[in-house]
Amino acid sequence: MTTTDSTAGAPKQEQFDTGRAVLLATVAALGGFLFGFDTAVINGAVTAIRDQFEMGAGLTGFAVSSALLGCALGAWGAGRLADRQGRIRVMLISAVLFTVSAIGSGLAVGAWDLIAWRVVGGLGVGAASVIAPAYIAEISPASIRGRLGSLQQLAIVTGIFVALLTDYFLATAAGGAAEELWLGLEAWRWMFMSEALPAVIYGILALQIPESPRYLVARGRDKEARRVLGQVLKSGVDQRLAEIKRTVSIERRSSFRDLRGPALGLLPIVWVGIALSLFQQFVGINVIFYYSSTLWRSVGFSEDDALLQTVITSVTNIVVTVVAIAIIDKVGRRLLLLVGSAGMVVSLGVLAATFAQARLVDGEPVLDGAAGVTALVAANGFVVFFGASWGPAVWVLLGEMFNNKIRASALGLAAAAQWIGNFVISTSFPALSSVGLSLAYGLYTFFALLSFFFVLRFVKETKGRELEDME
Repeated sequence: MTTTDSTAGAPKQEQFDTGRAVLLATVAALGGFLFGFDTAVINGAVTAIRDQFEMGAGLTGFAVSSALLGCALGAWGAGRLADRQGRIRVMLISAVLFTVSAIGSGLAVGAWDLIAWRVVGGLGVGAASVIAPAYIAEISPASIRGRLGSLQQLAIVTGIFVALLTDYFLATAAGGAAEELWLGLEAWRWMFMSEALPAVIYGILALQIPESPRYLVARGRDKEARRVLGQVLKSGVDQRLAEIKRTVSIERRSSFRDLRGPALGLLPIVWVGIALSLFQQFVGINVIFYYSSTLWRSVGFSEDDALLQTVITSVTNIVVTVVAIAIIDKVGRRLLLLVGSAGMVVSLGVLAATFAQARLVDGEPVLDGAAGVTALVAANGFVVFFGASWGPAVWVLLGEMFNNKIRASALGLAAAAQWIGNFVISTSFPALSSVGLSLAYGLYTFFALLSFFFVLRFVKETKGRELEDME
């Protein structure tokens, strides 16, 4: 299928094969699916693991969040590795790490054994979180790059949803996560090992897609780069190749030295990427998915109903991400972020105010009547505004806002910051909530407000611009 597209502000018309572009982006985004699956699959296994390995609250919390430390390390090194070995090889390494972690976690014999395997999986998650948006940005025509880049976030939320469904199915089949299911192994072990199947599929499919043309040019393999560009573009291949050669240095590989600048040791654009990553986490989105049972049970849901509500929230996240994919190349990244920030300020502010009025029963907040309904609506409103804006738009921007010379390294640094932010928010929430949920949600409201003014002041629109024009 050949499509001619013209975007306002774009320097010229593009003719491209939409189907081929979508196919390549979808395979790359499978790393995002594993990203979401790996970080969510432990939810259904936490209680069974804690009981079987006799872990205290602190060790249990570390077992859950330990993967995030691996994610930060994987993201930190993935950019440079991608510049040395290529985008496809990093995808394959990620697939291997996912597979090894899935099997190792499922066969773990103790708490620290499990934590080690979780960190291994985190390395794969971190690498995938860098390589998917970079590859998608580098093979996408400018006029649909936002929509294709948003596939990363769609894959992540779909992976979370599938992981929750898998946990529910396996626990139900066994009569509980701690009960034996198949081959004498408990259901929680199969929850982890279930990730091996999509991990293997990801590795096989990664071998079927071509290397990034920008990596090929950087390695002096211009003929291969022209062939890859020709698979997506139907006109202007030589012109695009010339543009890439103009901006890609083939003398040396990029490194973190290239990110140095006058602004506290880094280039200003790198700080913008880091800040976008941190704001995406500091608004507290993962609290909704990691600790939502506290919220749902406080408004009267049973444990089973709380799990069902979490699944419904995941579906909501998928739906609004699809909406974002449909509009991001029309309205632009910057406007989406601004609208999302404003919506999150309102919804999080309502949550903070509602829980400030909650009564305590055995130390737990309880919302009665209309207050409970208000909290539910506000929480889902928060998910809607985040999922339609900061969820996909940040990944799109990180994949396209840096110039070719620093893209992989800068994206790796920004993604590492994102995982560290995730770790900080995830591990601090229990302490904050012990003081009061209104304090936690009030803090997230503050960061959402800051994010609005940050975007207004520092984030530039990239809609319709070629990667070679990013300076």
